[in-house]
Amino acid sequence: MSRYLKEVVSDPRYPDNRHAELQVGRIIKDGVIVVSLIMAVLIFWPFRSVATGKRGVLTQFGAIKQIEPEGLVIVPPWQHVQMFSIRAEVANIDKASGVTVDQQQVDTDLTVRYNIAPDKVALVYEQYSHDGDLQTYVQTATQETFKAVTAKYSAPELVSKRAQVSADVRELLQTKLDTYGAHVINIDMRNFEWSKTYGDAINQKVTQEQLRQVADNQLKTVESQQKQKVAIAEAEANALKAKADGEAYATVAAATAQSKGYLIQATAQADALKMQNAALAQSKDVLALRTIEVELKKAERWNGALPQAVYAGAPIPFMQIPSH
Repeated sequence: MSRYLKEVVSDPRYPDNRHAELQVGRIIKDGVIVVSLIMAVLIFWPFRSVATGKRGVLTQFGAIKQIEPEGLVIVPPWQHVQMFSIRAEVANIDKASGVTVDQQQVDTDLTVRYNIAPDKVALVYEQYSHDGDLQTYVQTATQETFKAVTAKYSAPELVSKRAQVSADVRELLQTKLDTYGAHVINIDMRNFEWSKTYGDAINQKVTQEQLRQVADNQLKTVESQQKQKVAIAEAEANALKAKADGEAYATVAAATAQSKGYLIQATAQADALKMQNAALAQSKDVLALRTIEVELKKAERWNGALPQAVYAGAPIPFMQIPSH
């Protein structure tokens, strides 16, 4: 098109070619200015946004001017803003190793979650990282921390006091990471790995402990059964004793009652004899009446036969002759 305009401007048949040339030049110039302004606006656009979980590090000629929070930021053309993450980061430590106080080698895998403290962004940006990634520093510090903590415990204590060991690792690691402006969120410590010799010894000890627990349970079962048998035997013995006591009490009661009956009867007979003796003492007729009664009883029992031999002075039944 520009070639066509030049041909038109240079053609002598057009009397106003000089004016047309000026008009074309003005259009081109204006177009260049507009395009340059658009490019300048795009290049030097002053509005920036800081996303959630980040901070904007505003620098001027390389020097930190200020730390911008989340939201809209106006950045002059002579300044620059760098996005810096304060979100949780993860550092994996494979085969962290240490030696226990009883000289046992132990390895474990750890996962450390951490983040940069918002008030330490300028420090971390200036000295350690421009984006908040401190994985290398965290891994090295965690290795050193694990060695220092395991040296305070024996091998059995590392297992029995696992929660305390984890707390000690976190506390010491936090002290180290304070230098880097990082905050420890949490630590995941997986299973301990021992040397083969010590691992076999642990397995053997676990097996013995399981066998001991089985034996203890069996012993407790036998003791429980024996206690049940003793309780049953005691209950039966108590029942027999109660029965014997009842029978003995009944026998004693019956004997006592019988003795009381005999005593009452003997007392009554004695009283009757006393009364009879008193009556006999008062009346001879009563004595004669008793004699007649005795003879009458003898007569009732006599069968009518007389004795075959009679001795001198022997009484003959019913043949007694009064002496008067």
